[in-house]
Amino acid sequence: MSAEPASIQLEFHDHSLLPLLFGEHDRNLTRIEQKLNVSLAPFGNTLRISGDEASAPAAQKTLEALYRRLEKTRNKGREPWALELGDVDAAMAWVAAGDGGGDVKGFAAGEAVLETWKRPINPRSLNQQLYVRALLEHELVFGLGPAGTGKTYLAVAVAAAMLKAKRVDRIILSRPAVEAGERLGFLPGDMKEKVDPYLRPLYDALYDMMPGEQVERRLASGEIEVAPLAFMRGRTLANAFVILDEAQNTTPTQMKMFLTRLGENSRMAVTGDLSQVDLPLGNKSGLRDAVEALDSVEGVAFIEFTAADVVRHPLVTRIVHAYNRREGTLLPTKESR
Repeated sequence: MSAEPASIQLEFHDHSLLPLLFGEHDRNLTRIEQKLNVSLAPFGNTLRISGDEASAPAAQKTLEALYRRLEKTRNKGREPWALELGDVDAAMAWVAAGDGGGDVKGFAAGEAVLETWKRPINPRSLNQQLYVRALLEHELVFGLGPAGTGKTYLAVAVAAAMLKAKRVDRIILSRPAVEAGERLGFLPGDMKEKVDPYLRPLYDALYDMMPGEQVERRLASGEIEVAPLAFMRGRTLANAFVILDEAQNTTPTQMKMFLTRLGENSRMAVTGDLSQVDLPLGNKSGLRDAVEALDSVEGVAFIEFTAADVVRHPLVTRIVHAYNRREGTLLPTKESR
């Protein structure tokens, strides 16, 4: 039995926001049409939605959420940025989640918007919003989940926002340098040349949030420090936002050493994917060990991402789903902790 056809007309009072809402060459509208199997016909400051009785209201809620986000950004005195396809996909996902956790008002509110030097950063899923909130409110946060869910990117965004607001004096970014072994002496070049390839994803996130010359200047002054995990030993990191990326490739000893570097007025974010451990067979991941040991410790937050939170190219989402179907999810659950 086919669904009944439906037709909805939307009217937007701020005409100047529509180019940002619709996207270049109406690409955002095209995306919604393709994903929800509807027809969207803009005319002036109105837009007619044609589809079945389920898809047309979903398209309406998606467009309303995206429009509200642009509107709220302007109402806060900031000039809104053009929406990206990832924002459109995120809004559709929140609408689809419905009472399962993704309320449209929460998506539109942008309550956890992060002000960086280049542009504001908004969470794109409910878990991302919970993650940003946890990073702002807790001293130690673990972000667990597959690639593309924004674990590292959002941690760097929060760090940049806190540095910009002078809530911390510096950002410290770290990774296990060569899988878990960190045999840097065997690599060519000076220390920076040895570690840069392993820390490139952290640099990429920084350059997305700060002008290049500012990143270079802050690196030179020590306001931003990028270092392999081995260089954390013996330090106390005060007034800093500290991020440990690829933490699944630490040993329990390395993880304990890192976590005990936390100093006064500092925050730590530990990110990793427990389905991608590269340690030698039989070696326990320091990330898994920390999740088990710190589960009930006050002041520590755990945010678990799933394939539904992937915000990269749509193919990445399908790849993650395919691997999860074949292998089963390896993320820790509260029961397994």
